[in-house]
Amino acid sequence: MARAEGLECHCLTVRYGQRHQAELEAAGRVARALGAADHRFADVDLRVFGGSALTAEIEVPKDREEEAMTADIPITYVPARNTIMLSLALGFAEVIGAESIWCGVNAVDYSGYPDCRPEFIAAFAELARLATKAGVEGRPMRIEAPLIHLQKHEIIRAGLDLGVDFGLTHSCYDPDDQGRACGRCDSCRIRRAAFHRLGLADPALAHLDA
Repeated sequence: MARAEGLECHCLTVRYGQRHQAELEAAGRVARALGAADHRFADVDLRVFGGSALTAEIEVPKDREEEAMTADIPITYVPARNTIMLSLALGFAEVIGAESIWCGVNAVDYSGYPDCRPEFIAAFAELARLATKAGVEGRPMRIEAPLIHLQKHEIIRAGLDLGVDFGLTHSCYDPDDQGRACGRCDSCRIRRAAFHRLGLADPALAHLDA
């Protein structure tokens, strides 16, 4: 979406101690495929705190129905993750003179993550205005979250319209040793249902659907 607006994109991926490398490898594939001007990795090991199925030895929920997914904030929520990642992006953006930070948070998903909500993005934008040299000098950083109000199938449709190869992407919380999606975690189930709503098969699950 940023590229479609003619923007030069500098990408940041955070290695935060997540239990698998598949999403990090996917980030590299996507950045290369989309022609990122720069792609950097930052390291912040959130395993020192744990508290999530993605950063501690806690079982990832599987085979849950939509009602269970919406009941409460799931154990796959990583405390403060988006605050930390946006803060790192803010530093990166200010150093390179960027005017905006784009992130893919989505408030419509069943997940209910508190750091994916519009009020969080608005609050972080205000923080960025107050806490940076650029903001104090009257050049506040814009925080763009173009997916925030879209349903999952609308996100996929928008990506397909922009030429995104979803076979390069990764969403699974608990991939196998080969980095293949499990097809059973909340993220896989939500994604599969969205592709199905569009009359399509999720390429990430081709190994399970064959």
